[in-house]
Amino acid sequence: MARPRQAEGVRRRGAARVRRLLRRPATAPLALAAAGAAGAAYLYGTNPHEPGHWLPRCPFNWATGLDCPACGATRMAYDLLHGDLGSAFHSNALMLLLGLPFAAVLYGRWLYEGLRGRRWRPSFGRLGTAAVLGVAVVWAVVRNVA
Repeated sequence: MARPRQAEGVRRRGAARVRRLLRRPATAPLALAAAGAAGAAYLYGTNPHEPGHWLPRCPFNWATGLDCPACGATRMAYDLLHGDLGSAFHSNALMLLLGLPFAAVLYGRWLYEGLRGRRWRPSFGRLGTAAVLGVAVVWAVVRNVA
């Protein structure tokens, strides 16, 4: 009879350890890095410039035939993984020049704070949100008109 109780206690302690690990501030950014690495590994061998691959199509583009501000980001990432900066620029210039550095700064801060044991949530405020949305709308109009 003692063995099932011991096994149950070990399971409970193990589950408690996992819950504590998942609550640590660095877990989410590190998990995102692992998921990004897995996605990059898949994308490296899958050319989104060629049809017939298992890559999702932009729902906005599918529904309207227009390019959204992020259209071409998968092709851009593929081109960057293969070292083709010119094609990456052609796929989505704004995402390459503004989006990637902005995301890298946000992710770096999130990871840094998480590794120091602190939670960090960015807040852009009204002006920052309006600026991001404004740039996205202008980019969508420019790339569909040009």
